[in-house]
Amino acid sequence: MSRILIVDDEEPIQELLKFNLEKEGYSVILAQNGPQALERMQDSRPDLLVLDLMLPGMDGLEVCRQLRQDPKFRELPVIMLTAKSEEIDKVLGLELGADDYMTKPFSPRELLARIRARLRRSKPADEENEIFRGELRIDLNRFKVFVRGEEAELTPKEFEILRVLAAHPGKVYSRDELLERVWGYEYAGDTRTVDVHVRHLRLKIEKDPSNPEYIETLRGIGYRLKG
Repeated sequence: MSRILIVDDEEPIQELLKFNLEKEGYSVILAQNGPQALERMQDSRPDLLVLDLMLPGMDGLEVCRQLRQDPKFRELPVIMLTAKSEEIDKVLGLELGADDYMTKPFSPRELLARIRARLRRSKPADEENEIFRGELRIDLNRFKVFVRGEEAELTPKEFEILRVLAAHPGKVYSRDELLERVWGYEYAGDTRTVDVHVRHLRLKIEKDPSNPEYIETLRGIGYRLKG
């Protein structure tokens, strides 16, 4: 489970981000000012930082500068989230080591998409990149799936649906959530396309698609990979 540190002195924004991130399975740590952010960094060692620029005690630019001086945090993904939209502020943030920049007001769905993208890019190359679920093996490096030792020929969208479900077995994903994760947060398609892809996916990985051992349907809600 990836840990996200949110540094913002506006409690409503903290709670909004905390709710949306925890719903996606992330662990969330909160800080309200610069010194507290640096303390939380040492204590919790997060996987990604969402950092407001205008903070009491120490602004976000200084927090970012100090982090980049610490070898432990030089590669930590940092997304700046701020009410400042002037180009000079954006340039300064990026020059001091921020990886991305969003201005308030912002779309939580867009921020989630950017967080997922940054976490994928920051994943160490030598990290284990296989998911095992019973007789199912998902090779994330080669985009291949093996069932009972035999390779299943999946389309890219089928592979991505399975990857999302397998990352959190037992977690229920609505059709809208799968659309957002697999087709993109701006996709405004018919959720029936999810049902079609899941049906095709079951034909390829289930012994008996009418009685699936992997992908379970929760009527009126969505899908989950059996834990």
